[in-house]
Amino acid sequence: MTAPLRPRQRSHLKALAHALEPVVQIGVDGLSDGVARAVAIALEDHELIKVRLGQGFEGDRHEAASALGRAVDAAVVQVIGRVIVLYRRRARDLPERPRIELPA
Repeated sequence: MTAPLRPRQRSHLKALAHALEPVVQIGVDGLSDGVARAVAIALEDHELIKVRLGQGFEGDRHEAASALGRAVDAAVVQVIGRVIVLYRRRARDLPERPRIELPA
């Protein structure tokens, strides 16, 4: 389970996420296994991602963010409109992509 983020860490991740574009979109089918796999792969590659809830998505966006975070063992950084920002520390080092360093 991912440890909860402290306010300073959450603020740092929000600043980093500002320039990101969504890498996964959730549509009419909602939170399917395929969506969870795509999000897990994206988190392994990037650590910090944005997920867009498409126009066809029906349901509460905060509940969807919590469910998605639990499904992929990631921390929900923020929910703004139809965009969810997720963070999960990378389990392995990738030389071409350094880990995100969180403030204490």
